[in-house]
Amino acid sequence: MLGVAGMPSHMQPMTHFFDRDGRTLHFITARDTDLAAEIGASTKAHFCITGSDGGFYACMSGEIAPNDNREKLEELWSHAASMWFDGGMDDPQVLLLSLALDEAQVWTVDANALQFGMEMLRGTLGDKTPDVGDSGIVRLAA
Repeated sequence: MLGVAGMPSHMQPMTHFFDRDGRTLHFITARDTDLAAEIGASTKAHFCITGSDGGFYACMSGEIAPNDNREKLEELWSHAASMWFDGGMDDPQVLLLSLALDEAQVWTVDANALQFGMEMLRGTLGDKTPDVGDSGIVRLAA
């Protein structure tokens, strides 16, 4: 889920492409979206992901900006991306966005469903604070 900080629109599902060398996430969107319009007003964005097994959650943040690097767009372009644009990669609506990551908060859930339920019940009864996993902040900026 991608959203621009301080903007009224909700976060939205977006396919991301990770560039390890640059600690950057790339997204392909259309120029006429609310997301694209909001980037002009604020450049801080958040991208949140969840592991498929429910044991991992992360919210990453950094500066987001349009990226006119044609080589990067060609590298990331796919049949799936072309389905969103009538003119393919050369459609004037195609917009490549790049999110330069500076930090992430990560949560891990160690408990299975039964353990999670028991921890929540114990917490509700005032027995203790539920212990279902760990959390930490990771600084990503170079």
